[in-house]
Amino acid sequence: MSGRLFVVGLGPGSAEQVTPQALAAVAEASEFYGYGPYLERLDLRPDQRRIASDNREELGRARAALESAAAGRDVCVVSGGDPGVFAMAAAICEAVEVGPDAWRQVDIRVVPGITAMLAVAARAGAPLGHDFCALSLSDNLKPWPVITARLKAAASCGFVIAIYNPISRSRPWQLGEALEILRAILTAETPVVFGRAVGRKDERFLVTSLAEADANMADMATCIIVGSLETRRIKRPGMPDLVYTPRFSKGLPA
Repeated sequence: MSGRLFVVGLGPGSAEQVTPQALAAVAEASEFYGYGPYLERLDLRPDQRRIASDNREELGRARAALESAAAGRDVCVVSGGDPGVFAMAAAICEAVEVGPDAWRQVDIRVVPGITAMLAVAARAGAPLGHDFCALSLSDNLKPWPVITARLKAAASCGFVIAIYNPISRSRPWQLGEALEILRAILTAETPVVFGRAVGRKDERFLVTSLAEADANMADMATCIIVGSLETRRIKRPGMPDLVYTPRFSKGLPA
């Protein structure tokens, strides 16, 4: 008899942002697969076991977890944020599609979490108040020309854009190029929000303009929200600026 496989999102990092549903799934599992720093967030019992792997080993991690669940164990695969947003739920599904028939019999339960763009948006105000999209700048799994085409289309169509995986040591130039693409479409005053580890003690949060935005303001763990032509920044003396996108739209510029 197969066990269960929980795919759990732990939110952006603060313990207060882990859902009760996620905590209940963690309590029921015996084995935990995930990227090491995510697994370290868990307060596990002595009978529960961590199995850590590198951040780029998603498919291998998915296969190992499915193999264990198919053998009858209750397994938890851990993601930061939400497991369905650039994370492990898709890797699990990919593995099931091409894997043995036994994996299709596993009871798979995806447990949602607060994804980074929601935490960053809440900290800023309401930049996702109207239409928006999410885009990963990582070209490990898709070609860079595909990314730039989607970036241009999203900005030209008036979407607010939440950018994941903006920069890393192995990808040091993509964010700079992405900002230049956006500057050719949007105004210099367009609000840009940089948020890292929002809700944690090591939080870094910055609101700036597209003209002043710089690739050095981000790292791999940063989520960036780039406003649309309609996104506004409200100055408040002695208080943080509010960034929001109105619920109504005037349409695209001629």
